[in-house]
Amino acid sequence: MTQSPFLAAAHAAADAAEAVILHYYEAGVDIELKADATPVTRADVESEQAIRGIIRERFPDHGFFGEETGRQDIDAEYVWLIDPIDGTKSFVRRYPFFSTQIALMHRGELVLGLSNAPLFGERAWAEAGQGAFMNDQRIAVAPTLDLQEATLSTGNLKSIAESTRWPDLGALVARVNRVRGYGDFYHYHLLASGCIDLVVESDVNILDIAALAVIVREAGGVFTDLAGGEPGLDTRDVLAAANPTLHGAARAMLPWGGAG
Repeated sequence: MTQSPFLAAAHAAADAAEAVILHYYEAGVDIELKADATPVTRADVESEQAIRGIIRERFPDHGFFGEETGRQDIDAEYVWLIDPIDGTKSFVRRYPFFSTQIALMHRGELVLGLSNAPLFGERAWAEAGQGAFMNDQRIAVAPTLDLQEATLSTGNLKSIAESTRWPDLGALVARVNRVRGYGDFYHYHLLASGCIDLVVESDVNILDIAALAVIVREAGGVFTDLAGGEPGLDTRDVLAAANPTLHGAARAMLPWGGAG
């Protein structure tokens, strides 16, 4: 399969990060708390350094926005968005529900995404206009059009639950066929692969979902924030669907502009 230089770099970076992550997953690692009280480990820092090293070597003029090392040259034409271990809490508890998220933004538009979950044996990726793939196999969303036949997966919901908007989500839950809570990278992998039909999530940041947005869209799905807007650097919530029909029906039941 022919790869663009950008996609080849993303795969190489994911390979390098995976080696670091699996080493520490087996050996164990000390945990520290960041200023926002979220955990960070040597595995997070060293895997991001490995990713950054490969990207900087191949594309020295590109910007970089990493979970651990912050923003550099964020106004560059191309900017890489990196979360080396999305799911650090799972990682430190030896629960394999974590992934590496690598995305590329060109002039503010997401154009590439790679989501690597080594303990699940799943690596998904996509480039704009090239389709979406999982472990070298092309993937596509389901044809479900009716909310009453749809499977909804929810992720982080705390800020919705704390707001007056909770009943709106409850109405959607009552309408769909079934509800699951796969969370993190996994429900987006399932959506892009045609296994579920809708995802609602709040309390995220762009590094969590940038790569997944490209993958879902290239699989034929719709990926916006809860207000129906394009994902951007300040995105905090998600409404993703297998197609515009489902997305529109869900938006009609969630008539609000975010999860705050």
